[in-house]
Formats: sequence, C-alpha cells, structure tokens
Amino acid sequence: MTLQELTANNEHFTIHNLPYGIFSTPTKSARAGIAIGNYILDLAKLAELNFFNNPSLNEIFNQATLNDFIALGKAIHQEVRQEILQLLSNDSAFFKEQHPAFVYKQCEAKMHVPIHIGAYTDFYSSEEHASNVGKMFRPNAEPLLPNWKHMPIAYHGRSSSIITTNTNIKRPNGQVLNGNNVEFSPSKTVDIEIELGFIIGKENELGAPINIDKANEYIFGAVLLNDFSARDIQRWEYQPLGPFLGKNFATAISPWIVPFDALNEFIADAPIQLPTVLPYLQEQNRKNFDIKITFEIETSTKQKTTVASTNAKYIYWTVAQQIAHHTINGCNLRVGDLLGTGTISGKEKSSFGSLLELTWNGTEPINIGTEQRTFLQDGDTTILSAICKNEHNQIGFGDVRNRIIS
Repeated sequence: MTLQELTANNEHFTIHNLPYGIFSTPTKSARAGIAIGNYILDLAKLAELNFFNNPSLNEIFNQATLNDFIALGKAIHQEVRQEILQLLSNDSAFFKEQHPAFVYKQCEAKMHVPIHIGAYTDFYSSEEHASNVGKMFRPNAEPLLPNWKHMPIAYHGRSSSIITTNTNIKRPNGQVLNGNNVEFSPSKTVDIEIELGFIIGKENELGAPINIDKANEYIFGAVLLNDFSARDIQRWEYQPLGPFLGKNFATAISPWIVPFDALNEFIADAPIQLPTVLPYLQEQNRKNFDIKITFEIETSTKQKTTVASTNAKYIYWTVAQQIAHHTINGCNLRVGDLLGTGTISGKEKSSFGSLLELTWNGTEPINIGTEQRTFLQDGDTTILSAICKNEHNQIGFGDVRNRIIS
C-alpha cells in the first residue's frame, strides 16, 4: 500500500492534515489514531511496535481520550507529526513491512468523542448572525445590543451532552409559550448552528490572564461543531440568565481534531473592528481561518440538499480574542476545554448558519427535494463538513452527521 492508495478519493485527510481521533474496532477498544485518506493509522499499535522515539506514548495512545497526549505539549506533538510524515514517505521500509498491523479502514471503525471535555464555552462571534437575530426579535431597535462590539459574548454550555458523528438526537421536551399559555411539549423548532470548536491544549494558572498575542499557543486543534438548539424552549427560558434547556440536550463535534499547525496555511483577513476594542483585545496580527463549511439535510425519504455554505473568515471575534477575554478575569482554562465560535453567518442568505435565519424564524420554508422545512423534523439527518483549500494544498474536517429521532 502506498501513500497514493491511502489518500485516493479523499480530499479531507491529506498528508498535510493528519488529524487525531479516538476509534475502536469490533475486536479492540477505544484508542488513538490519525486519519489519512479513508484509513486510520493505529497510534497505539505503532507505539507497541516501538515506532516512536518517546516510550511514554505506548500507554498514552492506548487511552480512550487524547487529553494526556495533548498535555505533553507542542514539542511532542510536532515530533510525532514528523515521525508520521516519515512513516508515510514512499521509501519507508517500516510502513511497507508492517502496515497490515496498524492500518484500518475508517468504514470499519467506530469513532468516539476524542477528548474529555471538562468545560465548554460557546461564543456569539458572528456579527451577521447576531444582527439577523436582532432584526427578527427586536425589529424596532438596533439589531446589536450595546455591548456586542466591545467584547466577545458567550455562555457556558453543558459538556456532558457533547456527542460526535453518527449519534442520534432525541427531540427534547420542555416548557414552551403557546400564545398566553405555558405548555409542556416536545420542541417543534429544533435547529442547528454551524460553528467551529477549538480545543485547548495548554493550561494557564488561576488568576493569570492569557495575553492575546500568546493566545494561539494555547490551542491544540479544531473541530466542526453543531450546536443543536430548541428555539421554542430557548425563547421562553432565556431571560434573564440566557440559554439552558434549549441548548444543553446535544452539541455535536466532528471526531477528528485538525491540528492547529495544519490550519496556519489557510489564513484570511478578519473583519475590521469598529469601534476600537479595549487594549487587552487588540491583536498585532489579526487573522481568521479560510474554512468553507457546508450544511446539508437528508430527510427520512433520502432526499438530500445543501442548505447553506458559510466560511470561518466571517467571524468578528477571533479565537485569540475569545481566549483573551475568557481569561482576563483570571479564569483558568484546562487541557481539553472546548470553545465554540457561535453560529457563523455571512452576508448572503445562502451563507446563514442556522435554520432560524435561513427560514427567517419559520416564515420562509426551504426546499429539500420535494419536501419543505422550517425546522428539523424527526428522521432528518444533519451533515456538516468543511474544507480548507489554497493553490498548493488542501485539508478538511470530514463531517459530523446526526439524526433527529422522537
């Protein structure tokens, strides 16, 4: 088997990517792997075969989360990456002789949430999304609230209900307001939110804010994130303290963590910020990532449509600003913490990042083949995928797909 055979017909997991995940097979328990093409390199087996220079990786890669590996730091991550690149080179005798022992087909593996997520913070970083919501629910006022352009707004989500791809989501029940009556019922307006999630790879001490120009050093990698939302439950409960049951029933992330270093080749200018932000949020080199994210719906009758396509370069508050603001009061971040960008929307309707916006709060149905949708129905499967591409290289996130059930 050659590198060309490994990566054939897969534009996401190229040699320039090498994302980390946790997988299991029918005969082996959950362990660490790297995606290459449509295959998985079993890092635990490679460590058992004494492939790596670092002997501690034998135990670490046999664990069911990546936290301990992430905690080793960037020097070890880069060393492992270089060793894998050498393994996949065309003249690697080790690969030619040993690959049947550590190469698996992705279609034969089960993917798991790759990290233990101790804390999850979801931001509200897209100006277009925040403006759309304001126009819908405060039509006679300014779309953005007075604080929005002064700091990254966020809430703390529920880490226990974070799931990954191919996990069904049960339609949530809760209190909803029907006219003047408060009722208990299944949500009728289950929605998606197109987001990215960033995985914290380095800890700061309690009481020690992270300088914005050092913030990127604290990121291990990124995943796709679908923040499922029950809009009718959320609408009744969110004042005065923000989202609760309308948000905490399911958040899905893609199973492969794209290393932060792999994203640095796909940089885009971030939006200009006016008014000028406070000094602790000012960046010397303000950049976003050029990541095209696509959202599809497949109905229970197998009708499938691309509903929206957006881009991470639209984010107003960068991940560095999110980290700097999150810690400015002395809050400590831990390895494996997850920071969501919030819904990513562009200026055009086709780039809106939620059904709430795409259907304008249910008043403008979208077509899925011969069917129509305002919000998700039972049996619908949501599919998020993402690609980064320039004139030289290409990498992707794979996808995260989840089905709504009753």
